[in-house]
Amino acid sequence: MGLFSATIGAIRKGLTRTRDTFVSGLRSLLRGRRLSDEVIDEIESRLIQADVGVRTTTKLIDELRQQYRAGAITQGEQVIGFLKSELKSYWPSANRQIARADTKPTVILVAGINGAGKTTSVAKIARSLLDEKRSVMLAACDTFRAGAVNQLTIWADRLGVPIIKGQHNSDPASVAFDACEAALARGVDVLVIDTAGRLHTQDPLMKQLTKIRDVVAKRIAGAPHEVLLVLDATTGQNAIEQAKKFKEAINVTGIFLAKLDGTAKGGIVIAIREAVDIPVKLVGIGESPEDVEPFDPETFIESMFAE
Repeated sequence: MGLFSATIGAIRKGLTRTRDTFVSGLRSLLRGRRLSDEVIDEIESRLIQADVGVRTTTKLIDELRQQYRAGAITQGEQVIGFLKSELKSYWPSANRQIARADTKPTVILVAGINGAGKTTSVAKIARSLLDEKRSVMLAACDTFRAGAVNQLTIWADRLGVPIIKGQHNSDPASVAFDACEAALARGVDVLVIDTAGRLHTQDPLMKQLTKIRDVVAKRIAGAPHEVLLVLDATTGQNAIEQAKKFKEAINVTGIFLAKLDGTAKGGIVIAIREAVDIPVKLVGIGESPEDVEPFDPETFIESMFAE
């Protein structure tokens, strides 16, 4: 499945937990009831529990109270439609497509902390690009963890794409440079660079990530053309702090929200929009390389509230 063909069925499947907990509970609360200040208070609590975020929840509830007091919304069943409409309008117009360079190769730099699902996400990106008939090369710049290099090598073999890697503990930036050289020499369409699982609280490691970005920029004009930050959707509000720190270090251009099919609450997408001006571009909805979907706000909200 290509990167630009969102399917509501796949997103809906990934949001099963959100519907089974937040949406199902909300429908049960509202069914057959007249709206009241007490019911609105309960809606507010449930929105926060769903990781929607305090600022967005406050805006939604303030507007709902105004509508209620004006007599425009009086029945519980009307609230679901109100929430869907408000949340769909919450995202400004934005380019959510993965960047594509005018000349080959397009360079995609992928970052994220250990355990976020970054290496698997790299494989998903590569698979989607292959589905679009574009040639792909991977670069294993997480040289400090042999397991990470081995994992990416396995994915490269499965996908049938070349991979550039260095010696254990070698300079990650030098591996990135070698990968740029190889991508240029072989004329590949896209170079996807997997970086170390930088702990966002460790400043020297973030500086190393910045060094990789700068090395790539010097070797290939305009690169990296896309800087994707992989966030684990199951970590909730912690993901927002990661986004802020990585944005400061490497100018993140898009977010890949991984593990949306697990114990994640779909509201985290809304909270990310609230906290950082970085578009969510891709969502991971399963373990296999095919389980990746482009993020489309309207499709996402419809899937989140589907019965």
